[in-house]
Amino acid sequence: MAAVDIRDNLLGISWVDSSWIPILNSGSVLGYFSQRSNPFYDRTCSNEMVKMQRLILEHLNQMVGVEYILLHAQEPILFVIRKQQQQSPAQVIPLADYSIITGVIYPAPDLGSVINSRVLTAVHGIQSALMKLRHTAGIILPKDIGGTSEIMKNKIKPNLKPRGKKNQRQYADALLVDLRQKFPPKFVQQKTEKSLSQWIRQGKRQNLYQKLKSEEETTKNVQQTVSTKGPPEKWMRLQ
Repeated sequence: MAAVDIRDNLLGISWVDSSWIPILNSGSVLGYFSQRSNPFYDRTCSNEMVKMQRLILEHLNQMVGVEYILLHAQEPILFVIRKQQQQSPAQVIPLADYSIITGVIYPAPDLGSVINSRVLTAVHGIQSALMKLRHTAGIILPKDIGGTSEIMKNKIKPNLKPRGKKNQRQYADALLVDLRQKFPPKFVQQKTEKSLSQWIRQGKRQNLYQKLKSEEETTKNVQQTVSTKGPPEKWMRLQ
């Protein structure tokens, strides 16, 4: 991977020349900013051409290109230098701002850098909260967003034993009971199959019905047999 130039990321550095601090004012601050050791200064700017030709700064209004101007001054503590692209005397495009606080030059961050820093701060806070939650609950959480966890890698069984203090657990239980009383759960009564006792009673009824039916059929068979043979007296007379 190619090495990253320090000029590609200047938000994390600052520059100071202590020999200039006692003489900093609105007239000398641009000369202080144009020092060769200053990493924020572009030597191809119009200020460098004016400096080499020993011209006055008013000639910058007649030139086209990158230039540095004094945007704000609060002597002797604060100075704001702006880097801008001058396309015409009436049209300029701001490129960057630099603040000089007690002689130390700091670059002003752009909007993208501010948003990136805030997002990283928020992510760090969330990670810290998850680590504290893991320590309190004793649960092993995934290390990364991809889902690779210590449980899957090392086959570690999570310790689900609560580690909170006794009064904390009692307070949590009281809150859960209170919520349950305020918002009782609604159970939907579904039509279930017959219970075991109902099946037993129904089976007994069927057995009784079959027994009665079989007895009735036996009685009918006996009556039919008697009717075909006739009474015993007639059998004796025929003999």
